[in-house]
Amino acid sequence: MERNELYPIFVKVHELNVLIVGGGNVGLEKLSFLLKSSPNANVEVISIDFLQELVDLAEKHPTVKLTQKAYDISDLEKRHMVIGCTDNLDVNLQINREAKAKYLLVNIADTPDQCDYYLGGIVTKGHVKIAISTNGKSPTTAKRIRQFLEDVIPEDVNEMVLNLNEFRKTIKGNFEEKVEKMNQVTRALVNKKK
Repeated sequence: MERNELYPIFVKVHELNVLIVGGGNVGLEKLSFLLKSSPNANVEVISIDFLQELVDLAEKHPTVKLTQKAYDISDLEKRHMVIGCTDNLDVNLQINREAKAKYLLVNIADTPDQCDYYLGGIVTKGHVKIAISTNGKSPTTAKRIRQFLEDVIPEDVNEMVLNLNEFRKTIKGNFEEKVEKMNQVTRALVNKKK
């Protein structure tokens, strides 16, 4: 059976330099996705032309810079992550090759075999964030799972997280003792009611 080999991580994109190459519909989608989850993401979008909706979105986020020009390898300098989403597959593949040569993480839109990472579905409730991946196979499935989780996770989960964080600060003992105490307190979250 085929399995998902991806390793999920949560990236502080407000502390990294993210490059999006492409200012069309897909560029708008990728920028919107990043900013929905991380409103202070540090992003530069490079494109010959920009959709007005992308310009409007960027104007609401001071950490987003728009640069009107064609892509060049020099655009990869001082970047951590790159998203290639131009309307030209050859340019996207060039971005992929050049980014990989510089050991940058790269995502080429709608081309899973050219991606080091995927932008999956995300559920956010305060400090709780859940990422959903279908290994690039079905974004629609990830969307439906996201909608389901948004419905079933209570709105007050953030209050629980904050309360448990305060409780955790009061626990004495070594690491194992602290873990056991937190497990006892949170066990009710996973025990099924009969």
